[in-house]
Amino acid sequence: MRQPQYFSGGGVFFDTHAHIADRRFEEAGVTVSDILGRAAEAGVKRILIPGDSEESSRKAVSTCLENNGELFCSVGIHPHEAKDYTEDTEKYLRDMLSSRKENRLCALGEIGLDYYYDLSPRDVQQTVFRKQLELAFEYDIPIILHERDATGDCLEILKEFHNRGQMRANPGVCHCCSMSPEAAREVVKIGFYIGFDGPLTFKNNKKGPVLAQETPMDRIVIETDSPYLTPEPNRGLTNEPAFVPFVAKKLAEIRNADIEQIAEITYHNGSTLYEI
Repeated sequence: MRQPQYFSGGGVFFDTHAHIADRRFEEAGVTVSDILGRAAEAGVKRILIPGDSEESSRKAVSTCLENNGELFCSVGIHPHEAKDYTEDTEKYLRDMLSSRKENRLCALGEIGLDYYYDLSPRDVQQTVFRKQLELAFEYDIPIILHERDATGDCLEILKEFHNRGQMRANPGVCHCCSMSPEAAREVVKIGFYIGFDGPLTFKNNKKGPVLAQETPMDRIVIETDSPYLTPEPNRGLTNEPAFVPFVAKKLAEIRNADIEQIAEITYHNGSTLYEI
């Protein structure tokens, strides 16, 4: 069996997006304790566990509260799950947002649009996206934006909220950003951070390095999106927070910086983004 490689580089890291409560880990017999132990050895001090459905949101919160360390979480309904959004779902989100401090909850997400799979009708995705943007503004909390093959509609909705004053100064992060550099500049203008993941390390990724070079350093955060999007040299294995230093290493190469510097900047940026 192929063994994973690890790299710390001596920095302290914040994996700002890791689904460590995902059932893929459970099915593989990997415990949260295993994941956190390897993360600590790799210098990963902070981890945010995102929700993308009501079920996974509940799991993110419980995982966060059941484990020691610098764990934080979010709740939200992914565009894939938009078709299942009900009044009860909104009530759950409101209840959690109202009690966010005791639940170590610091964002609403993942929310947004995904036209690649179209697992929910596009008009329903847009409606649910707007509902959650309204919640984010009402509860004064940053969002985790998921956008795939829907840049035009996503930007239109974000600008609509921004232009009418329904978007906070720190609106959130464009998670695993796959937008063009031109579109990414637009979301950065609105105030968003840009999240970089394993695909940045892929040899055939031409757009990612350009985006990483152009994005202001104070708007960059690093993520794994565990258990997905595993970076090189572990591509093909199950992703986990211990691999986030490889994303930082690639960023350091692109920006001609030391990895310790990238670690420090992205750790600070992640903490500022999530107001920790």
